[in-house]
Amino acid sequence: MNLLAQLLGRASAETVARVETDELSTLLSTASPPRVIDVRGHEEFTGPLGHIDTAENIPLDQVPARAADLLAAQKPLVLVCHTDRRSSAAADYLRRAGGTDIAVLRGGMVAWRSKSMP
Repeated sequence: MNLLAQLLGRASAETVARVETDELSTLLSTASPPRVIDVRGHEEFTGPLGHIDTAENIPLDQVPARAADLLAAQKPLVLVCHTDRRSSAAADYLRRAGGTDIAVLRGGMVAWRSKSMP
């Protein structure tokens, strides 16, 4: 089984904290915003749905190699993907690697874009 399949297979909705779009929008405007990590591929990150302005693009398959860096900053992490399946898998992986302040944007970029559309 490849790494991506393992990560997706281990994600559990019960173990992943969720943040709503309005809540994330408020958090991003504070003096100490969370670090937003978009786990979609580069093509999706730059594609039609775009990305959250402050987001860093670290595709899901690169999360294990970057886990130490992501957790070392000791800053809250909000993980984002298209909906929230891949970001949930990444959050589950990072939590098992010792992360404690990790959340997933509920509904991902689909929800974020629908919130920002008039």
